[in-house]
Amino acid sequence: MIDPRPVLFVIGILIAGLGAVMLLPMLADLLAGNGNWGAFAICGFLTMLTGAGLILGCREARRPGLSIQQTFLLTTLTWVILPIFAAMPMMAGAPGASFTDAYFEAVSGLTTTGSTVFTGLEALPQGTRLWRGLLQWLGGIGIIVVAIAFLPSMKVGGMQYFRSEGFDTMGKILPRAAEIAGSVFWVYLIFTFACLLAYEAVGMSFFDATVHAMTTISTGGFANYDASFGVFQGRPEYVASVFMLLASLPFVRYVQILAGTARPLFRDPQVRAFLGIVAGLVVVVALYRMITLGDDPEPALREALFNITSIISGTGFASVDYMQWGNFPVALFFFIGLLGGCTGSTCCSIKIFRFQIALSAISSQIRTIHSPHGVFVPRYDGRPVPRDVIDSVMAFFVLFGFTLAALSVVLGLLGLNTITAVSGAATALANVGPGLGSIIGPAGNFATLDAPVKWVLSAAMLIGRLEIFAVYVLFTTRFWRD
Repeated sequence: MIDPRPVLFVIGILIAGLGAVMLLPMLADLLAGNGNWGAFAICGFLTMLTGAGLILGCREARRPGLSIQQTFLLTTLTWVILPIFAAMPMMAGAPGASFTDAYFEAVSGLTTTGSTVFTGLEALPQGTRLWRGLLQWLGGIGIIVVAIAFLPSMKVGGMQYFRSEGFDTMGKILPRAAEIAGSVFWVYLIFTFACLLAYEAVGMSFFDATVHAMTTISTGGFANYDASFGVFQGRPEYVASVFMLLASLPFVRYVQILAGTARPLFRDPQVRAFLGIVAGLVVVVALYRMITLGDDPEPALREALFNITSIISGTGFASVDYMQWGNFPVALFFFIGLLGGCTGSTCCSIKIFRFQIALSAISSQIRTIHSPHGVFVPRYDGRPVPRDVIDSVMAFFVLFGFTLAALSVVLGLLGLNTITAVSGAATALANVGPGLGSIIGPAGNFATLDAPVKWVLSAAMLIGRLEIFAVYVLFTTRFWRD
């Protein structure tokens, strides 16, 4: 049997830390003279008390390292349990919010999905709005650490390829995962403050700049307004686009820049492909709008840049209702949401490197068909790709497709129309945020959905954020065998 105590010890530390962070929105409400500060004080105390109880109860079983089974268990339970505590102050801060609504919002925050069930965001207490931003900020740095320190050893979806990519290429500069994670945190923090200052410089208030900086760098997409980023059209869209792009690139590369070498960033095939795809899509959509809709060049380019970057990075901000742009952009937005950014970033979805490896494997297979006696090896960044990595990537694509189909069918059975069911399943599994259609599209939200639908989507967000396999493996009997 797997000993759960070392896992619960770590989760206890995380719960206690989450409770401590609740003091920040408590102070925000207190300074604003809002009586909601008491909810954060009580919930923070109870959360820290629970975390301390787990730490004390499991301290005798703590180990310097975890087994692979314990690592899988820790990764999944963290994202299941923390939203329970994160949801508690939301029930008090959002009038009429049920536990289902609060848990959905907390999962959406920590997984950096950005889908919301809250309406009247402008009227929510400052503490609640700050808490939503903090959850996404914590979820963003959390998933970077998971991608760097856990997923490669878990061999999830081809991530084992980056075991050497993330650590060995650092040389003697940063030889250990903990040091890399610490350095990544400082980069993440610097980007957040830089984004905050940039937002202030283009006219945002300090509070809006703070919350939106956290949700931009985490590529989360929670906004302080029902109109999402539509309140800040103009220069803020350019600022947001720049920082969403920066957050979509591997953070390890920024650590390498701080260590004195920028070459790995510019040579990274993920980075080149991602930026090339974004640039190409922006040009195509901007030209489409100018030619088909007769839009002026500047707003067409700006809105295309912002909304394409937002969707492909999984941020989920919306500055306009792009459902009104026509069928071509709508179909395009659906599929680019499944692309994602680079591994080791705050982005979600399938991610660019998997498409690159899959295309390389397909190309090798086609060449083999043409020349049966030839030997063609799939390559990535000029190096042969190990067979287990190819198998993992292909398995990920298949399981992602099956999961998307199953979720769409379940949501259809729960009463959603086809567009809402399919796009809702896709946006939850890919952690993008807005779906398509009049209900959950860029001009809507998830508030009107029934409770069973919200629980299905909450599960989908967790499965997608943890790269699918990390969750599904827990439901196999082999995993639980000694």
